[in-house]
Amino acid sequence: MELNKVYNQNSIDGLSNLDDQSIDLVVTSPPYDDLRNYNNSSDWNFDIFKQIAFQLSRVLKEGGVIVWNVSDATISGGESGTSFRQALYFIDKCGLILHDTMIYEKMGIPFPSGINSTRYSQSFEYCFVFSKGKPKSINLIEDKPNKWAGQTSWGSVNSRNKDGSLNKTGKSKVIKEYGIRTNIWKIKNQKGYGQSDPDAYSHPATMPEQLAKDHIISWSDVGDVVLDPFSGSGTTLIQSHLLGRDYIGFEIDNEYYKLCSKRLNKISPFFDFKSTK
Repeated sequence: MELNKVYNQNSIDGLSNLDDQSIDLVVTSPPYDDLRNYNNSSDWNFDIFKQIAFQLSRVLKEGGVIVWNVSDATISGGESGTSFRQALYFIDKCGLILHDTMIYEKMGIPFPSGINSTRYSQSFEYCFVFSKGKPKSINLIEDKPNKWAGQTSWGSVNSRNKDGSLNKTGKSKVIKEYGIRTNIWKIKNQKGYGQSDPDAYSHPATMPEQLAKDHIISWSDVGDVVLDPFSGSGTTLIQSHLLGRDYIGFEIDNEYYKLCSKRLNKISPFFDFKSTK
């Protein structure tokens, strides 16, 4: 399959046409249970997920990473737990490592809890970071302001060994202005903030640009191939292009395929509008 294209087809068919170990990074947000119907263009259940998980693991290079951004529906008064079942399947059945369990914290909460609520406001989604062996590309972002920047840390740095004894792990040092961020990312997701292109909001569930961008930076290098098997409005593909990565995308819904194509054409005038089925 050609690079730097989005294909108007379902993920299972598209993935089956990719070579083994041909993808460096997957950044995607699959359907969350049945929270959206996406024009009734596709089915989504655990059996379909298993086929896609197997294919993603097959096409991933050694050292490659899958970022799986997902959340759960509330069914019969309780959360479905689908996200955890999917994570365990990637580990137990696909042989991947759960490299990190990250939290995407939303700055805008669509349904805040009120006086009659039975649970706290849902303000986050999971970003499970799976890897095939040790990740080959790790570019951790250092943008967390350090409160004591410029000061010298006091004394030596100690940690505890398994038997409880102290282990001196380092000497005092001057604290840098910025440190590596935590694995909880607070990102603007409200309309007008999550996407710089207003056309993106024609899709009912857009991934914030910053979320896609920061994962692409963190787990890939310039020239790598990034895949999004659920391309939606094209956010992952667009950010991959802007960051100097090649990309491949699949989008089953024809309306959203056209939206994705339109947005890609804005940043790459030579993008081929024709449907590639």
